[in-house]
Amino acid sequence: MNQPIRRLSMLVSVLFVLLLGSSTWIQVLGSQDINDRPGNRRTQLESYARERGQILIGGRPIASSTPTDDDLQWQRTYSNPRLYSHITGWNSFTYGPGGGIEEAEDGLLSGRDDKLFYDRLTGTIAGREPKGASLELTINPKVQKAADEALGDQRGAVVALDPRTGAILAMVSHPDYDPTPLVSHDPSVEKKAWESLNADPTRPLVNRSITGNLYPPGSVFKIVTAAAALEDGQWSEDSSIPGPAVLDLPQTDVGLPNSHPGACGPGDKVSLAVALQDSCNTAFGWLGMQLGGDAMRQQAGKFGFGDDLEVPMKVSPSTLPTQMSPPQEAQVGIGQYDVRVTPLQVAMVSSAVANDGVVMKPHLVQSVLGSDLSTISETKPEQLSKAMEPETSDQLTDMMKLVVERGTGTQAAVPGVSVAGKTGTAEQGEGMPPHAWFTGFAPADNPQVAVAVVVEDGGRAGNEAYGGSVAGPISAAVMKAALQ
Repeated sequence: MNQPIRRLSMLVSVLFVLLLGSSTWIQVLGSQDINDRPGNRRTQLESYARERGQILIGGRPIASSTPTDDDLQWQRTYSNPRLYSHITGWNSFTYGPGGGIEEAEDGLLSGRDDKLFYDRLTGTIAGREPKGASLELTINPKVQKAADEALGDQRGAVVALDPRTGAILAMVSHPDYDPTPLVSHDPSVEKKAWESLNADPTRPLVNRSITGNLYPPGSVFKIVTAAAALEDGQWSEDSSIPGPAVLDLPQTDVGLPNSHPGACGPGDKVSLAVALQDSCNTAFGWLGMQLGGDAMRQQAGKFGFGDDLEVPMKVSPSTLPTQMSPPQEAQVGIGQYDVRVTPLQVAMVSSAVANDGVVMKPHLVQSVLGSDLSTISETKPEQLSKAMEPETSDQLTDMMKLVVERGTGTQAAVPGVSVAGKTGTAEQGEGMPPHAWFTGFAPADNPQVAVAVVVEDGGRAGNEAYGGSVAGPISAAVMKAALQ
């Protein structure tokens, strides 16, 4: 055999080996990745050949599957579809699972997750038809409904937590949507709904409670600044600090004013407790500069800022700027400049105050149930971090009670219940209405629920919005439902 033929045969051999290796990789090692792709039609058809697990609240399904006579065999249906749209999401044949539990726990609901091996095995032995696991959620339907109705036609979000466990009791995002057309077995209906929802400028598919464009928190962030000051040891709730009408800022001719005319106290002085009660900007701007950017970042991190959380849906991390000048430190002290948060994060801040300084990991799935509805696993309460000492949380609780009793948050009061809270009116740009915030917990002496409310662009009040008057009553309705 001459040399050119030998070279050609060697090249063919190498190509054959590469082809064999590539085929082996695709068929064996890469098969799982291919199967898991949302657009894999064979995998989708296979998943529709068995009943998808239910999503349950209080033992009642908010998402379930019913048999059909068409090729897909099972039709996904949602009860109260708009009320729970951002919790359930959708499971579309064309677009795959998305938007909520349907996507985050697709492996369990479809029955493909390895955690279900023994359930599949016992089901086969017992002669049961294979189907996905069902998920019992932590949502309280009365609290969810109260949050939905109180927010009404305003854009924004409401989150309610059990501060003792991290269980999510309510998760509402407006505008909502109806996932029903997205799970139609008619591709044209799916496509029309998909294109319409994605073209909607109000972004109804975005779960504003945990993701999307994060919000400036405004004065609800003063809880974090106050916690940093109390933990520092130099200040207590009775400490007298500067609270002038306008705070002089170094390196600039622009001062930081209060949201109300005049100083926060006689002689331009105010106690830390009254500064929080009346939401004194100049006092907390001064504290921001005294503490410095590093201390505020560290304190925020203890509340969960910057953490990559899954509830099981992914949560966008809340952030503080990495570098700050003194004027920027003052702005951060009052929750402005480049501070950005999710409503869930703000609820976690209140939960930490309510829970002796301990932040519990938020979760939405209470238990995983097998095909016979026996319990496969349960979520155990898990500590995420320690934000502060119990003594600090006690002082903050007293200060936040003053906010609702005689400060900016009186409209968040619940008759017969001691409520601790904080208002926020967050500026977001020249000529734009502020976002209205309220966060707090109740009962203050035995906390059972922590709430965060944000109403975008001031809601119906527009430029005249204040956190106490717009978001406060929404929080009160949610707390009342949780405590009944």
